[in-house]
Amino acid sequence: MRKRTLFRLAAGTAAVGAATLAYASLVERNMFTLRRYDVPVLPADTEPLRVLHLSDLHMMPDQARKQQWVASLAALDPDLVVVTGDNMASPAAVPGVLRALQPLLDLPGAFVFGSNDYTGPVWKNPFTYFLPNREYTEGAELPYEELREVLTGAGWVDLNNARTTMKAGGRLIELAGVDDPHIERDDYPAVAGPVSPSADLSIALAHSPEPSVLDQMAADGFALLLAGHTHGGQVRVPGVGALVTNCGLPRSMARGLHRWPGSEAWLHVSAGLGTHPTAPVRFACPPEASVLTLIPR
Repeated sequence: MRKRTLFRLAAGTAAVGAATLAYASLVERNMFTLRRYDVPVLPADTEPLRVLHLSDLHMMPDQARKQQWVASLAALDPDLVVVTGDNMASPAAVPGVLRALQPLLDLPGAFVFGSNDYTGPVWKNPFTYFLPNREYTEGAELPYEELREVLTGAGWVDLNNARTTMKAGGRLIELAGVDDPHIERDDYPAVAGPVSPSADLSIALAHSPEPSVLDQMAADGFALLLAGHTHGGQVRVPGVGALVTNCGLPRSMARGLHRWPGSEAWLHVSAGLGTHPTAPVRFACPPEASVLTLIPR
């Protein structure tokens, strides 16, 4: 009798596990979600400004549903589009990325790259993400220069270790960004310096939200910090949240809007729209894009 009970318990556990995996891989990873946040970073008595934040598309050529959903976001008519990297997951991904972004390219935009814009994915044991000093493994080189040329050719600003100002929504915005800190391509000192008092708004970008970089951006007075990379944890435990961020960011800040500690800056971390192709699952963490409505302080 006891053996039969244990067998039934094991069979039930296996069935629940299989159902959860099927849901995470077939259902939730395609449940594209639009999140909305109000962020109080503008001067008093000014009109709101809307920023569409996209990240971590990890696009494969045949992901038509994702491409169509991202393209449909142009109907939101944001004042500014910001993309924080990891656009590609295949050497043949550029056409798919462009099908997704094409309707948005007529709008003011800015971007930084992530590690998966430079090199493609390789198989890895998901449990290695829990290792504190996990070695980064590079795959095949991706056509990042082709993607860069298309984005900048459309007028979007390349903020990989760069700084500039631009007009969007009738406001002068000061922008700075770094190349991906996750693979040590960042060079914030090359663009560091206090935010200009003549700017109406200041925004800083990084793919991986490494605290050492965010601290410097906040210290220079950037009001809004935007990043991706974490996938929000990708697999979250209800009541616990993200188990890992794959960077130095605390797990409690793995996604969403937070006040950056010790500063007046706000940080928004996108949980992103894709997954690593060798781990195509999401649980309690649907793929997302975000509309940040910037409002007066």
